[in-house]
Amino acid sequence: MLPVGSDALLVEVASGAQAEALHAELLRRRAAGLLRAAEIVPAARTVLLDGLAEPDRVARELRAARVPPAAARGERTVELPVRYDGPDLAAVAAHWKVAEREVARVHAATEFRVAFCGFAPGFGYLTGLPERCHVPRRATPRTAVPAGAVALAGPYTGVYPRSSPGGWQLIGSTDAVLWDHTRAPAALLAPGTRVRFVPEEPV
Repeated sequence: MLPVGSDALLVEVASGAQAEALHAELLRRRAAGLLRAAEIVPAARTVLLDGLAEPDRVARELRAARVPPAAARGERTVELPVRYDGPDLAAVAAHWKVAEREVARVHAATEFRVAFCGFAPGFGYLTGLPERCHVPRRATPRTAVPAGAVALAGPYTGVYPRSSPGGWQLIGSTDAVLWDHTRAPAALLAPGTRVRFVPEEPV
């Protein structure tokens, strides 16, 4: 438990699954009126609570708490149309030791969950692939990755919301708009959202 200023608390945990579980539990407590926090922001292995009246008391309560695993929430599943045409598809298939078509099949059959957001507005870090399908980042990042690129790195899947540099493995592309400041909410994906990739062609 790390204090951040006078009214915030950064909670460090051991894994991404624990961060997801803690985030879900904190949202549940806030909805039930058991926690007053202006913002609850998850990351890879931390959760930030901002706008706390008594951060020391909250820290004591969390140290004593038993946090259940994150359960599936009631949000709708966001379906993203995808073309499995990425330039790194062959490299990912070689890493998995399968055919390129199998990469597309496994990826499309997985129900993902947004663990946290970051890097760029609208970029969600999606978990769900089994450990055997985790891949390293590229040894040399690209100076420009196109908007809509569907990518893998470590345990995560992500979709680049705009053109930017990046070192993830690109396996496909989508025309879905991940970030639109004229939309409410602007981000298509939020922590806890379930996501499925729907191939535009059969796999």
